[in-house]
Amino acid sequence: MGRVGRLKRFLAPQLAELIVSQGDEKVLESHRREIVVVFCDLRGYTAFTETAEPEEVLDFLREYHGALGPLVTEYEGTLDQFSGDGIMVFFNDPVPIPDPAERAVRMTVAMREAATALISGWRRLGRELGFGAGIAQGYATLGKIGFSERSGYTAIGTVCNVAARLCAEAKDGQILISQRVAARLSENFALEDIGALTLKGLTQPVVAFNVPLTAGQPTLRVIEGGPPSV
Repeated sequence: MGRVGRLKRFLAPQLAELIVSQGDEKVLESHRREIVVVFCDLRGYTAFTETAEPEEVLDFLREYHGALGPLVTEYEGTLDQFSGDGIMVFFNDPVPIPDPAERAVRMTVAMREAATALISGWRRLGRELGFGAGIAQGYATLGKIGFSERSGYTAIGTVCNVAARLCAEAKDGQILISQRVAARLSENFALEDIGALTLKGLTQPVVAFNVPLTAGQPTLRVIEGGPPSV
């Protein structure tokens, strides 16, 4: 696999090609930067895996990842991980962008729309699933991890935990964002004030806002649940 191919495993193709064209991968070395982190996953996924056959789960994940994965590339996010139904993406690194918060929210709204279409079909098959997401902004340490044959690029910091906990708190159809993310959005975004949330593993409450469904989107049923503890 060539350098571009290796980088495309965790970077948007255009960013991978930029790094290779410059002949410099120093941007992937350990450093600190303010980023916007998105966590999203499915409500009801654990119950689904307990009753479904392994082949059905794999087919389901291929469909889910196939629908949401290309949106990471479209919005120039950096893919941190696919872990079962959980997806982590961050923005503004390794190449800074001018509007990371807005781009992160727009990508997540597009993901919600794609997931909603899939969920409708799954429910006709008797699968009670839903979609939720959390978005936070803050400083993190970023860099390559792994070894020569298998490596990745990741972010570590409280901002990642906040995004994960907001995702866990989100009900079906909700995209919960931190106050810092909300402050970076243009007036084109309608937000619902959720108030201060006490989130597991965090000592201070987090003021959160929901990015509500638009009038043209179907209302989703409430299914409790979220990502596993991290």
